[in-house]
Amino acid sequence: MELQLESVALFSLKLAYETEDSSPILRDDLVMGDYQRDVFELLVRRGDVETIKVKVAECVGLALEAIGGVGTALGRELDRLSVDFRAVQTLEHLDVPLIALKDYLKDIQ
Repeated sequence: MELQLESVALFSLKLAYETEDSSPILRDDLVMGDYQRDVFELLVRRGDVETIKVKVAECVGLALEAIGGVGTALGRELDRLSVDFRAVQTLEHLDVPLIALKDYLKDIQ
């Protein structure tokens, strides 16, 4: 699950900050500091679903802004997937909406 969480953060931050004429954002870049796999691993071990949802929401919010907000087709779908993710209350139920969110973010890059 930690890899999936880190991937959501990475794909979101790529949408928000990566430009065509710049170097690609990588997992070890400074912008990923609060969203790296080891950070998510600690949160998962603690069972801290609320903090996980906050961290994902921060990243997805940046991505949503970068693609034009909920007024666009891409934005509406990203928002819908984000709502599905935020609705989950337990770690055991995070996988399905997390994978859907990650796959969508990867596809729209």
